[in-house]
Amino acid sequence: MPRPYVVLSVAVSVDGYIDDTIPERLHLSNPEDFDRVDQVRTESDAILIGAETLRRDNPRLIIKSAARRAARVAAGKPGHLQKIVITGSGDLDPDAKFWHHGVEEQRPIVYTTDPGAAKLRDRLGKLAIVVSLGAAVDFTALLDDLGERGVRQLMIEGGTSIHTAVLSAGLADELHVAVAPLLIGEADAPRFVNPATFPGGTRRRMHLVDITQIGDVALLRYYPKQESADC
Repeated sequence: MPRPYVVLSVAVSVDGYIDDTIPERLHLSNPEDFDRVDQVRTESDAILIGAETLRRDNPRLIIKSAARRAARVAAGKPGHLQKIVITGSGDLDPDAKFWHHGVEEQRPIVYTTDPGAAKLRDRLGKLAIVVSLGAAVDFTALLDDLGERGVRQLMIEGGTSIHTAVLSAGLADELHVAVAPLLIGEADAPRFVNPATFPGGTRRRMHLVDITQIGDVALLRYYPKQESADC
């Protein structure tokens, strides 16, 4: 089966951060952009985050619009997305909202390592489907497995280590960057990506598809696997 089409979605400050260091979550997007994200979720089959995002933000990762959920059901799809989280250590809280909202039709999937799987099967029980990828998390193997499960479009919402791994492996088909009019500037705050070797190196320019103003947010859409015509 083909791998899913991968849409990587992120909101960043002007200086490239995805959060600050205050415990309360920083909302970089505005209500109009959150609604756009809800629409992209509606168009996808599954949504993926990393364990740090789950621990830090405690998200539900649901489709918020009742009309959009109804449209999915009318099209023969589950009302909510297949939820996915990645962890190497298996350190996940069974009380997190992730396991208890929008999961009536399908349990979340946890991709992990052999040691993480042994821990999670006891910790999560029937809350999730636990899949070991071996000694380390291999994103290529993960996408192959999701393809076998019938996932045609996968939306990835972070965090930093996940964005870095997917982009450095050249696995993102589409990149959505919502730029918020904020400057964070905190050295310890999480950035969009960590230092890494990315396909094509520092001289390769990705193909810019579209720029859209959404209130005070600028949405940039790229095709990372294609080069700019100006190159």
